[in-house]
Amino acid sequence: MSVRLKKDSLYFLPLGGVNEIGMNLNLYGYNDQWIMVDLGTSFADDAMPGVDMVVPDVTWIADRKDQLLGIVLTHAHEDHLGAISHCWDDLQCPVWATGFAASVLRRKLAEKGMVDDVPLHIYEPGDLIELGPFKIRSMNITHSTPESQALAIETPRGVVLHTGDWKLDPRPMLGPKTEIEALRGYGDRGVLALVCDSTNVFSRGTSGSEGEVHDSLIPLLRDKPGRIAVTTFSSNLARLETLFAVAVELGRHVCLIGRSMHRFIAAAQENGYLKHIPNQVDEREAGFLPREKIMYICTGCQGEPRGAMARIAFGSHPHVVVSPGDTVVFSSKIIPGNERTLFKLHNELVLKGIEVITEKDAFVHVSGHPSRDELAEMYAMARPQIAVPVHGEPRHLVEHARFAQSLQVPHGIVPRNGDLIRLAPGEPDVVEQVPAGRLAIDGDELIPIQGGTLQMRRKLAFNGSVTVSLAVDRDGLLLAPPQVSMAGVVNFEPDEVDADIAEDIADAIDKLRPGPQREDAALEQVSQRAVRAYLKGLNGRKPVIQVHVLRLT
Repeated sequence: MSVRLKKDSLYFLPLGGVNEIGMNLNLYGYNDQWIMVDLGTSFADDAMPGVDMVVPDVTWIADRKDQLLGIVLTHAHEDHLGAISHCWDDLQCPVWATGFAASVLRRKLAEKGMVDDVPLHIYEPGDLIELGPFKIRSMNITHSTPESQALAIETPRGVVLHTGDWKLDPRPMLGPKTEIEALRGYGDRGVLALVCDSTNVFSRGTSGSEGEVHDSLIPLLRDKPGRIAVTTFSSNLARLETLFAVAVELGRHVCLIGRSMHRFIAAAQENGYLKHIPNQVDEREAGFLPREKIMYICTGCQGEPRGAMARIAFGSHPHVVVSPGDTVVFSSKIIPGNERTLFKLHNELVLKGIEVITEKDAFVHVSGHPSRDELAEMYAMARPQIAVPVHGEPRHLVEHARFAQSLQVPHGIVPRNGDLIRLAPGEPDVVEQVPAGRLAIDGDELIPIQGGTLQMRRKLAFNGSVTVSLAVDRDGLLLAPPQVSMAGVVNFEPDEVDADIAEDIADAIDKLRPGPQREDAALEQVSQRAVRAYLKGLNGRKPVIQVHVLRLT
């Protein structure tokens, strides 16, 4: 698809991260040169059997990779950097990251043997990155992971403030506070556009401080008699710092459970964070301690089947058990779409006599994203001409644009993935829609979500399968009765049904005339028709039917 870009115009193009939360990919273009801010993953849904994660389709910018100057990462969360190892072969451009984000990224690259392939540059907060017509200055901004950065992107057409994920936390447990004065300074000099996080636009007040979570957990957990297990995102290092402090005050040893927990802590320690984990014990030794002396900190806060918390709850963890009188705290947000999986996990724990505490029951979590009052403060500091909401579903983006305009922002534009938005000159406008989409991570491959592989899996999941094996001679005559096997088609023992279907297939084949009607393709077709006809009368199922013809000559 040919897109006409005007010289001396500044463009913003999201290929992921709008009309959804996650999978962030933001492009800025000027004079046929582009920079990318973030390249992340998102969770798959129930319509993608066998798939855990998805990535944005980068085809549009990959076709122009000679014009792509580089990728600048705002922070170390999966939904902002997790797709680089999957998409870099198509882009092959340098990547800029802070030290901590670089440590996390290197581990992901190492898993695919790509550490030496990707040109990875480290930038410090406050550094200036110059890429063609773009001068990018980074600023510390608080979030749930260290070294989160807002970016001031200076262009010949004006300054764009790209917030990344952020909040205004007066008591962060890890890392510096938001650089308020730097943000105000850009507002004083003039900001063309604010490209801003929309996650909590419907939440009144402020998102709360990590320090307040610490203050809440102490009295909540002080008198718990048994083991305490807390599950949270392994990338939420601010929460881990909080939990370490809580464990010390409660006189409990810390035991970390889950591979990703150890990976993120190792990356943090490489960069000077979480250097001391108090009273840490190995999971193989923790069971020998008195129950009231241990705090497990686990992965799996969203109920992921392979997460540590699910394995503990369902009794499949090799070293960790919980029992009646213990307490499990889900110190995280219940992400929309995960309710069913999480409630199943909660119920399993409760049935075992374990107390379950979630964000709905007590103050055990604060968001890493800004609520309404923080958004108002950001707009008061930046005073942009244009509000561009990102990082949200459609209802978040529309409300964010309305809210910004109520704060006297002259223009608000609600993007969709693939909207090519001209920011300047003139009023902001969507000038074209370019191809955008998602690809599923299937093993080591990226596959189309609407492609044949996932379509077949969906059909198998809902309708089951029937396999027919035919042994015929050179003339297409059956040498033995057809062999039929079914999976997920009937709700009872299928042996009798298999025999009936085999008989119908044999009758259909016997009626065929010699010659072309007994070629392999014709035998497959008549067998499939016989199976469909039988099952239509039995239960209406339309399974995937495979016919194997073995011709003995």
